Amino acid sequence: MKNETSRIRPKPRKNPLRWVIVLLLILVYAWALAGVPFTGFKETAAQIMKAIVAGIFSPDWDFVYLPEGEDLLRGLLDTLAISVLGTVISAVLCIPFAFWSARNMSGHRSISGAGKMVLSFIRTFPEIIMALMFIKAVGPGSFAGVLALGLHSIGMLGKLYADEVENIDYGPSEALLASGANRMQQLWFAILPQVMPGFLNYTLYRFEINVRSATILGVIGAGGIGTPLIFALSTRNWPRVGIILLGIIVMITIIDLISGYIRKKLV
Repeated sequence: MKNETSRIRPKPRKNPLRWVIVLLLILVYAWALAGVPFTGFKETAAQIMKAIVAGIFSPDWDFVYLPEGEDLLRGLLDTLAISVLGTVISAVLCIPFAFWSARNMSGHRSISGAGKMVLSFIRTFPEIIMALMFIKAVGPGSFAGVLALGLHSIGMLGKLYADEVENIDYGPSEALLASGANRMQQLWFAILPQVMPGFLNYTLYRFEINVRSATILGVIGAGGIGTPLIFALSTRNWPRVGIILLGIIVMITIIDLISGYIRKKLV
């Protein structure tokens, strides 16, 4: 009979560790929020947000172009130039790191492991920390922003490039090897054609991130549109803040659309 052959399945045992972790996370968040001074925060935040929104709806159109000095167009072009140079520098310099970190390109696992450790160490420092160090080293300006974005992007692009190299198909390389090709010819004709679309895809994605990062780096003096933005905020020039924010939104939106279209074509 079915009742004789059927067995009562035991109820799954509850894991108390999961609830302990949830409780600990709640306590940590509560402890962190307890140290935040909320006195006057709501009133100040509401006033500033209203002023910024009012500035966006009544922007300072005269700041778009000023023949005699710093304006919106120059700031946006500065930000774009910093992003392009930082991305190009990192995209070129991270290629040796990618082949060093790829397991299938290194002679031993310890060699690729050392490459991965170097890239992880580079990624440890955020762009803003690197920008502060380069500002101390070379002075404030766009050059510090380019160096900060370029160095930090090497760590991220190097990791993504290495993953792309590790997923290559060995068929074309083995065919070239059987026909007498040397290692450089295998790299040029069998490996690079496979990884270049992925490299370009990751580079464009990183460029989108660098445009946003370059905007923030300008706030601390690393060039770009962030510098006039922080000046406008400090002087409470809300119409100028509004036109700068509108310019940033338009620039990032256009770049995202163009980059997304190109990446779809590459895939």
